Amino acid sequence: MRKSWLLLGVFVAAGCSAAGPRGVEVGLDQVPEGSICQQSGALDTFKGQVASAELGAQMMAAGRARKLRWVPFGAMITMDYSRTRLTVRLDQQNRVLSATCG
Repeated sequence: MRKSWLLLGVFVAAGCSAAGPRGVEVGLDQVPEGSICQQSGALDTFKGQVASAELGAQMMAAGRARKLRWVPFGAMITMDYSRTRLTVRLDQQNRVLSATCG
């Protein structure tokens, strides 16, 4: 369990900017200040992909989210709602199960 939390911290810290699939920079600078997360079909395209800092940055840009929360398999999370946050649930192999705003 401790390893999962350390891994989560690395993903969150590194997820601020990264290169996208076409070499295009994606990151927080592409999400306008005051943006709220937007649930869309674009987030479904990430299902099954292995969690990484680059993937997190791409997902944040696709959902226009200012914050990212990785949820490791079996982890408990708070039920607080944040309009600016993207919550990404992972399976046992650290692959994306779902991505939802809040």
